Amino acid sequence: QVQLVESGGGSVQAGGSLRLSCEASGYTYKTNYMGWFRQAPGKEREGVAAIHQRLGRIAYADAVKGRFTISQDTAKNAVYLQMNSLTPEDTAIYYCAAAGDGGSWYSLGSFSWKFRYWGQGTQVTVSS
Repeated sequence: QVQLVESGGGSVQAGGSLRLSCEASGYTYKTNYMGWFRQAPGKEREGVAAIHQRLGRIAYADAVKGRFTISQDTAKNAVYLQMNSLTPEDTAIYYCAAAGDGGSWYSLGSFSWKFRYWGQGTQVTVSS
């Protein structure tokens, strides 16, 4: 059974930084892609960033370009999200996602990504 576990969320003041981590257990797609989504109160879940390290594909939502950096460690089945220059608009629950058969398609950047597995989410709160 695939499980994704996020960590690194918390509260920070505007302009601060946080680094989110996500590790997948029971995941056999070692060279596949992973990503981050977020959901703010009263809003739909939105894609934040995705990465396919083996193919050299990275995509970011326009709202986070230049501030967030996604990275992947395929050996650990892990994905990370370095978030800098945070603003209150970044406040949300952040979810890690991993590719897999039977998942749903999402458009992010110039690519389409099929995510099947999801973490439980980690809260990020940015105060002004």
